[in-house]
Amino acid sequence: MLGLVVKCCLEAVNMPINVDDILRLLCHLSTEQKMKVAIKHSARGAVAAGAGAFVGGLLGGPPGIAVGGALGGVLGAWMANGQFKPVPQILMEMPLVQQQKLCEQIYAIIRNLDWTDATQLIMLVSGNAALQQRVAAALIGYVTQELKAEIQYGD
Repeated sequence: MLGLVVKCCLEAVNMPINVDDILRLLCHLSTEQKMKVAIKHSARGAVAAGAGAFVGGLLGGPPGIAVGGALGGVLGAWMANGQFKPVPQILMEMPLVQQQKLCEQIYAIIRNLDWTDATQLIMLVSGNAALQQRVAAALIGYVTQELKAEIQYGD
């Protein structure tokens, strides 16, 4: 009797998504495609520009504001320039909630695959160009929409 109850409960509940396998797949695909995420530090750049104008104003009055603002702006632009992190690093640093949300989106694409571990999942997806493209597109969409980041390719 107990076995019947457990079986019914298991059928009613969706099997859990293996987040680790899917993250390893995404790390593999993004490494192969040399995906990087541009991390922008615009807040630090704005602070540098404002601080330059403030210090310039203290030292040189109104003309100092212009000069300090210009120098601070150049420094701020340099500081805010995109720094790149590999996508696998971004994926592993994401909070668990975001990882799970991403993996749910990817699972919707690969749910018909039957795999036992990450290596087999990677082989199945890598062996199907259309599926690989769909998974990569979902990853790119997540990074650009949810993380508000820009993806670039290459070294």
